[in-house]
Parts: sequence; structure tokens; C-alpha cells
Amino acid sequence: MARTPIISREVRLVSRPKGVPIAANFTLAQTELGPPGDHQVLVRNSFMSVDPYMRGRMNDSPSYVPPFALGRPLDGAAVGKVVESRAAEFKPGDSVTSTFGWREYFIASPKDLRPVSDVIQPQSVYLGALGMTGMTAWVGLNLVEVKAGDVIYISGAAGAVGSVAGQLAKFRGCQVIGSAGSAEKVRFLRDECGFDIAFDYNVGPVVEQLRLEAPDGIDVYFDNVGGSTLEAALTVLRINGRIIACGGISGYNDEKPQPGPTNLFNIITKRLTMKGLIVTDWLDRHGAFQREVGDLFLAGRLKNKETVVSGIEKAVDAFIGLFKGSNTGKMIVKLA
Repeated sequence: MARTPIISREVRLVSRPKGVPIAANFTLAQTELGPPGDHQVLVRNSFMSVDPYMRGRMNDSPSYVPPFALGRPLDGAAVGKVVESRAAEFKPGDSVTSTFGWREYFIASPKDLRPVSDVIQPQSVYLGALGMTGMTAWVGLNLVEVKAGDVIYISGAAGAVGSVAGQLAKFRGCQVIGSAGSAEKVRFLRDECGFDIAFDYNVGPVVEQLRLEAPDGIDVYFDNVGGSTLEAALTVLRINGRIIACGGISGYNDEKPQPGPTNLFNIITKRLTMKGLIVTDWLDRHGAFQREVGDLFLAGRLKNKETVVSGIEKAVDAFIGLFKGSNTGKMIVKLA
């Protein structure tokens, strides 16, 4: 009997955003998938990730990752189940992660899939605390050797990376300060993530709140925001302080680059160290990350906060919501 073709929905980029992305930059399309070929695997995605860095890939300009192609489905982290396999490495029912998000089904080679355990639930955690966002937090702390006794300030602290970074820093014996965009997120940082201090950056200038909360200064700044928040951190960093340059969401939608901080000379006078971070440079350390952070999660010590929306038709709204502060923790789209 002939196999019924699978109809899969996928999100495609149809125009390059100018400023903040809008729904018209995307389209939801259908595609028909035949059976997998020799040494191929058919996967149905269960969850997909939307992440701020994807905004940069929507521009037709050089970056550390290739830009998204117009008229093609976008890519992003996803976790799903093998439906059909013609490869010895996988069998139907296996759980896998991939970079084939923004679609309901896909066919791929085994080399493009990573097996994951069904023991850990929900499996969306492989897109959050145990995925690339969690690993980004872990790598950032290792990048500048964050240690017990450090006072660390994390911007964008209620997001996917920041909330994990703060928890991991607490486990290392740091005093952790975080900023977020609402009273609810501030409570989340204090009550669920164990931050020592958290404040709402909308209440007043960040530099004034940092001076109030850390009158003796900070040792480390984990930067997820850039812009004026980086300038504030440069003001309060102590001599020999360190900056983890992870992201700059405040400027991702700028059509023209904004001028840099006015106080960059502090890097010289305070003998500061600033290091940039691309997590894919650290994939050879993935096993060490999984052992350390996976054990913390299984022991119930590490919280994996998610904001979940259902249906691929909601994926674009979820992505745009990242720039409105709609998420607490990891933004996840449930597909199955």
C-alpha cells in the first residue's frame, strides 16, 4: 500500500525586517514530505525554540552565522521524535534535538541529529537549561572564571540565558544581582532563581540602582543587553573587573548602529577585561556542561522556567514577543 505523504507546516522568511520584525516579514507555508531516503530519518518536532540572536540572521549582512534565505524555512533549535528511520543510528520513537526548528516535520541525516534521553522531562528543557541557552550561561561564567566571592550583575536576567547564569553563579558562591523589566520578573529572580538582589530597570536609571544595590561595585558583568546598561556596568565595575559580552538585545532592531558607551575609557583606567562569547566555539565542552548542569537539574536544584505557546502558527508572535519582554525564562513553541 502506498505511503500517505506527510503535509508539514513551516515558517518562511519572505522579507527582511526594518527595525522590529512584523508578521508580514513571515509566512506560514505547507510542504509535502515523502519517505526518508537511504540513511535518512523523518522527525516530528515536539518543541521549537525562538531566540533573540535569530533577529541578526534576518539581515542580509555578514555575521557569525549565515543569514536566513528568503523564501526558505527558518532554522532554530528543536526537539522531537523519530517517526521513520532508514538509518541504523535511530529507530522510531527516539528523541532527538536538531537545528530544524520552525517546521513540524523534517527529513535529515543522522549527523544532523543529537539523541537525548526520555528520562528528563519535559523534553523542552533541552532547548532551555540543558540546551544552547543553558550552555551559553555556563560558558559565559567559565569564560572569565567566575568564582566564589564575586559580585556579578546580570542584565536581561529573567530571560533564558540570564536566569540560568544567575543560578549557576549562586552555586559557585557569588553574590548575584539581576535586572529585569517588571515587578513580576523581579520576584521570579528573587523567589525562584535565588538572586540576592533584583531590580526593575524601568523604575529608574540602571546606574543609580546599581550604585544603590552594590555601593562597593561589582566584579563581573554578564551582558545580555548592551547599550546604556553596558555603560552603567562600566561605571560600577571595580578595578580588574570582567565583562562577559553575550548579547545586546537593546540594539538588535536598530536600523543604524548606535554610538558606543561614553565611558569605554574605564576599560583602561580600571584595567577591565571584556570577552565576547559564541557558544558554538565551545561544543567540545558539551559533555562537561551536560554532566554538571544536567545533574543540577535532575537533583531539582536548577530551575528551568519556560513561557510556552502552542502551535506553529503562534511561532512568529512568540519570536516578536521576545523584543517586548513577553517571556520569563525560555520562550518555547509547542508543536505536538
